Amino acid sequence: MRADLCPLASLLPPDAADEPETDYYRQRLDDPSLLDRAFAVQVEGSVFLAVPVGGCRKGGYLSVSEVVAGLAARSLLRGRPGLPDVRLSWSPYPDCCHVVRWGARVPYEDDPIAEGRFYGYSRAALSAFAQTYGYLI
Repeated sequence: MRADLCPLASLLPPDAADEPETDYYRQRLDDPSLLDRAFAVQVEGSVFLAVPVGGCRKGGYLSVSEVVAGLAARSLLRGRPGLPDVRLSWSPYPDCCHVVRWGARVPYEDDPIAEGRFYGYSRAALSAFAQTYGYLI
């Protein structure tokens, strides 16, 4: 297929995500069964998981480098079960990614432990992070 005919974003079956992407969430989520309802999104040549909200997971996101790809991914994810309020946050900096977000708005700044709780990470995952990077839980 010609590159100019490829969509900016495509929705794929959840098992289309590569194993490292799936393992990342499987090892961190308090409720790994959320992966059963996740959506795989191919954006800019990579496949990312859009893991739904549920349980203690209040929101989610995926990063994109191009605004048009973010708009396409946002369009694909809007209205999907478990992905409320899908929106695109544009980066004000040219060398940073834009972010497609869903769910509640992250109420924390500069507190990676609280942010990890918001994204539904398990206590074990947060403890491992805290130990590695010197944070208190």
